[in-house]
Amino acid sequence: MRFFPPAPCRSMLRAGTGLAALALAFPAMAQTQPQTPPTPPSDTRDQTVTPPSSTAAEPDGLPDNAITVTGSRLRRDTYSSVEPVTVITKEEITLSGFNGSVDALQSSEVTQGAAQINNAFGGFVTDGGTGANTLGLRNLGPARTLILLNGRRLAPSGTRGSVLAADLNVLPSSIVSSIEILKAGASSVYGSDAIAGVVNIITDTKLRGLTLEAQVNVPEIGAGIDRRLAASFGFGNDRLDIIGSVEWRKRDAVRLNDVDFTSCPRGGFLTGEGTEFGSGDTNGFDGTPCFTLDNGGVTINTLGVPGRTAVGRTSGLPGRFTRLRPEAGQIAGTPGFLGVGTYDRDTFDPRSQEEELITPTENLTGFLSASYDLDALGGAEVYAEVLGARRKSSSTLYRQLSLDYLTGSPLVPEIFRNGVFANPNETSSGRTIAARAFIGFGLTDSEQQVDYVRAVGGLRGDFFGSNWRYDISASRSWTDGKYDQESFLIDRVANSLLVVQNPDGSFSCANQATFANCVAAPVLNADTIGGNLPQAYRDYILQTTTGTTKFRETIVSGTINGDLFELPGGAVQVVVGAEYRAQKINDTPDDNAIAGNLLGLTAGVPTRGKDNVKEVFAEVLVPILRDRPFFENLVLNGSGRYTDYASYGSDVTYKIAGEWEFFPGIGIRGSYGTSFRAPALAEQYLGATTGFIGGGNDPCDSDQFPADPTTYTPNQQRTAANCAAVGIDVANFVQNNGITVFQRGGAETGLSAETSTNWTVGAVFQPRLGEGLTLALSADYFDIKVDNGVASLGGGDILARCYGAEDFDPTQSFCAFVNRDANNILEVTSGFVNLTENIVKGYEFNARLGLDLFDGRLLLNANAVKYTEQSDRLFPDEVLLDRNGIYDTPDFVGSFHATYRRENVTLRYGFTFLDSSSGTYDYFATSRTDGSVDPGTVQDLKDNYILEVPAYFLHNASVQFNVDDRMQLTVGVRNIFDTEPPRISAAVTTIGNAPLSSLFDFVGRTFFVNTTFSF
Repeated sequence: MRFFPPAPCRSMLRAGTGLAALALAFPAMAQTQPQTPPTPPSDTRDQTVTPPSSTAAEPDGLPDNAITVTGSRLRRDTYSSVEPVTVITKEEITLSGFNGSVDALQSSEVTQGAAQINNAFGGFVTDGGTGANTLGLRNLGPARTLILLNGRRLAPSGTRGSVLAADLNVLPSSIVSSIEILKAGASSVYGSDAIAGVVNIITDTKLRGLTLEAQVNVPEIGAGIDRRLAASFGFGNDRLDIIGSVEWRKRDAVRLNDVDFTSCPRGGFLTGEGTEFGSGDTNGFDGTPCFTLDNGGVTINTLGVPGRTAVGRTSGLPGRFTRLRPEAGQIAGTPGFLGVGTYDRDTFDPRSQEEELITPTENLTGFLSASYDLDALGGAEVYAEVLGARRKSSSTLYRQLSLDYLTGSPLVPEIFRNGVFANPNETSSGRTIAARAFIGFGLTDSEQQVDYVRAVGGLRGDFFGSNWRYDISASRSWTDGKYDQESFLIDRVANSLLVVQNPDGSFSCANQATFANCVAAPVLNADTIGGNLPQAYRDYILQTTTGTTKFRETIVSGTINGDLFELPGGAVQVVVGAEYRAQKINDTPDDNAIAGNLLGLTAGVPTRGKDNVKEVFAEVLVPILRDRPFFENLVLNGSGRYTDYASYGSDVTYKIAGEWEFFPGIGIRGSYGTSFRAPALAEQYLGATTGFIGGGNDPCDSDQFPADPTTYTPNQQRTAANCAAVGIDVANFVQNNGITVFQRGGAETGLSAETSTNWTVGAVFQPRLGEGLTLALSADYFDIKVDNGVASLGGGDILARCYGAEDFDPTQSFCAFVNRDANNILEVTSGFVNLTENIVKGYEFNARLGLDLFDGRLLLNANAVKYTEQSDRLFPDEVLLDRNGIYDTPDFVGSFHATYRRENVTLRYGFTFLDSSSGTYDYFATSRTDGSVDPGTVQDLKDNYILEVPAYFLHNASVQFNVDDRMQLTVGVRNIFDTEPPRISAAVTTIGNAPLSSLFDFVGRTFFVNTTFSF
């Protein structure tokens, strides 16, 4: 049962890096004279640094159309920045085949080697709930990436208590003009959560008339069709401006059995027992039919009993077994049953392949902006903006049902009736358990609906002359979510198993007088074990539970900006401002969840909390020199912010950045900044939530060890010794129970605010080559260090670190979070804690060439990121454990695309790639205490597992026809060569044996068509 992501997937929840090669816009090194801002051309001719322009700015101040580039609050007369800013245009989104802003932002071109939470996580408990789509830059997660819409924050939204970040589903794709991505810390400019970077979605402000747009993306497999319809409009006069849009998008589900790659889960060993690996193909996958024994699913069609003699299912020999499978006609050993072990138990049910690989969703979004020139108060303009969105999503989950039949129960055959398989538990009414039926129950459903509204209003204008402007605004955001889930209720299962036999041989619940609708559990026989349960019983124990989530955010802010005085390089500009933000969350799970009455699913108490922050900030731009030998341009930019949280007190953050252009188009740039982030509401106040992970996560379970103790690796030897210290013989121990994981917010356990530093240094080469030819090259080094960072520990990770410790103490360090009772039932307490350290370093390279060719225009874009470190450690006594280059954290990513336009036709081809073949084996063989790499473990891993992800390429192409001024048609294909995700054989789910990551395309070749009509 997939209730929590495996540890690597949980790390993905805070993964993310950002650079888009869709339409690179290199930051300007500043021009020799002030210029009017370029309007992005409709043909994306050359969106390079600052396109040449001969139009000078007004001598007495900035022109009316001065702009603000993401990363600064200062208005500029050129599209320039002292830091790397990437721009994605609406046309590039369309040419790339993305059906909206969400897909573009979560693409590899933008995220650059970091997995994001998207619709492929339907079976897991994820931040924001099933259906949420979030974005994190620089592998630091969505809680450290700020999402803006027209320069103003998007509030978090989603369902359940862990609402941490903005849900990209609320974005109005059809009205988007461009997306700016700042890949550097900007906390002193925007606030505490702009640690990894800032993404600013900018809507069209020039639209006039009506535009209708339709797009459909059709995977070749025939499932997962994604369609979108939109209407955008704009009208106004000299004083009034109104622009809006309405759009609908629906994406169908892709089920596991829709895709060959995921339709047959397989086990993890390459040479191992009970798997298809090692049967001829060097990579362990030879296309043979699905093997239905121990292929990574849950145990089904099996009966757990006290150890007894039976004939082995596959060996045909008598032996001692605690797991049996019904077998009619079997006489020897245990009549009617065969014995099954670790590698010959049933785990595959074809119904499980009806789970969604990609969950379905339906979105409805409306956007409206308006402004009106008051012709007063210094040319004041009153403005307003309203965004509304509704997301409906769902997820189907295959469930195993474990029925614990009571010792002495008349439902149990006499041969097993008086045995003791397990001690009392939550469904046994205080009695011991004679036998446990592992039943494949089938599919259960969950649904989510999230309504999001954000309203902004403000006033802006000039005062003290046109050199100074003010902007005062207020916004309010509302999120109302509802989540339904079909769940087994503990009290109903318990009542159903406590029965009395009626005179006619039928059975009734012993508590029938108290629970009149109680339905007795079925008799323990082959039909029951095989999942053939009476419909009345299925309906009785399975009930729909409902929870609600409310999130509110209020922001009031004001800024003043203008020129202070002149320097040789130009006017010194300054902006000062203040902001107040308040947030409140109220998540109320179903009463059964609050009472802990859900069997095998997450349960929790309400998450309720609030916080507010008051901030004042300032930014200054100092143009020191311009038009001098070796000083074509020399500019410094500084910013500072004082932050005062109601929850975590105050701090000061700052940033200084600069650029030095030696010769026209050739120079260097750099920045250094600090941040201070109070934990988000969910990180502080998440109500104690109970979830479950499989018993196989118990490090002492015999499944974790080879049959021959002499072949144990050093790590396995250490774990076995630690298990022996608590009285467990790993050779014979089988964990019969799921592991309960309690997760909670950190406010009550001393969670503190995090701080970080972020610095970049780079060079830009952008010579002015003349008419028809442009070239732009850049290289930047980035270094981000988060101290005391907030993160969530996973239950499996806690157990592994506890029992893998060299200085094992069952009451200290990670073991302090683990409780193992007399029945070896495990409980793990998890929650948000402060990481000692988190580091991301690397190099980013960009290249862009534009030239006139054959009466057309050719644009070539390339970008690459080489990470040198992506490491973290939880406690001071641990070493930094570097994930760089492991299977789900690539160390080298990049993309390329070429666009050629001639007259009314545009051709585009592009590819993205990533590589994770440098560090996986060493990562899993590294000691967390001294950093040493165990060669024996490395060799063992290489002998038994495929863990490295080789270079992975995805290709796409499109052609666009501008039929006339009113109609445009774009057709194309994504994943041209139908490339499957890379297969590895451990540390991941067995869904295709690939890392469950947004980095890879699970759907395959997809065709798309986009049409646009303007009136």
